Amino acid sequence: MRRRRSRLLRFPLYLLLLVAGGWLLSLGAVVAWAAWDRSQPGEAIVVLGAAQYAGRPSPVLRARLDHAIELWGRGLAPRMILTGGVGDGDTTSEAAVSRRYVMRHGVPDTAILMEAVGRTTQESLRGVAALMESGKVRSVAGKGREVILVSDPFHMLRLDIAARRLDLVPYTSPTRTSPISANRNTTWKYYLNESLKIPFVLLLE
Repeated sequence: MRRRRSRLLRFPLYLLLLVAGGWLLSLGAVVAWAAWDRSQPGEAIVVLGAAQYAGRPSPVLRARLDHAIELWGRGLAPRMILTGGVGDGDTTSEAAVSRRYVMRHGVPDTAILMEAVGRTTQESLRGVAALMESGKVRSVAGKGREVILVSDPFHMLRLDIAARRLDLVPYTSPTRTSPISANRNTTWKYYLNESLKIPFVLLLE
């Protein structure tokens, strides 16, 4: 009886250790993916949306776009897909604002596709997968479903998981100039937040 009671008392401790271990593994993976630039030739450079202010990209969005423009300049893909729907109180989409910005920086309109409906990572990537499936990208590149995913470093692991579930081949490429990355406390806040999301992404989405 005592032995059985002792086992029962130890069970919550084992469960706590299991949860803590899983969380540490998740956090380590988020940090690892954040440091890993996997950019290589693909079919399209995909820029994940962020806030825009009265038709101008926020500093976070601008950092993502600048990085995508740099990848474009290296000739890594023939297409650029800009994502992001219309936020609450906005009159235009993040994708439309991004389109104007990259065109001013040398990306031709003929190379740009927009996913201007999604307001979450999952919704945006579903839209990207639909564009890839439509042939608008494949007919240009003539390859598979390889996409270079551009966002902030903290976002890379979740993007990788979500893209693979949509049968995309993701090459994650984080921007290094985001204001989020400039502040260590802010950076770790985002890392910790992402580490809590990853188990739910793996299990539920």
